[in-house]
Amino acid sequence: MNFGTHIAKLFRKHDPQTSFEAAEKVETAGLEKKIYEAIKSFGDNGCISDQVLELFPTLPYSSVTARYKALLEKGYIKIDGTRIGRSGRQQRIMKCQ
Repeated sequence: MNFGTHIAKLFRKHDPQTSFEAAEKVETAGLEKKIYEAIKSFGDNGCISDQVLELFPTLPYSSVTARYKALLEKGYIKIDGTRIGRSGRQQRIMKCQ
């Protein structure tokens, strides 16, 4: 598996220099692998974002949730319906391919 996101996908073209500098410091490969392994640990039942976030209480919300798109684009995870989260709203069920 090829974990990690190219830096150009981490900020927009017209963002300030600080966004570029912040993007350089994000260790996407390690984060993607952690999030992938977390989703995988739920097996055939899959999981919602609330469940993944519970496993990483010290990571910022955006550091976790931003990895879902990369994993989806690479085909490492899939969406299989929805389930109600803590907020009472539907969240996508993620499963490993």
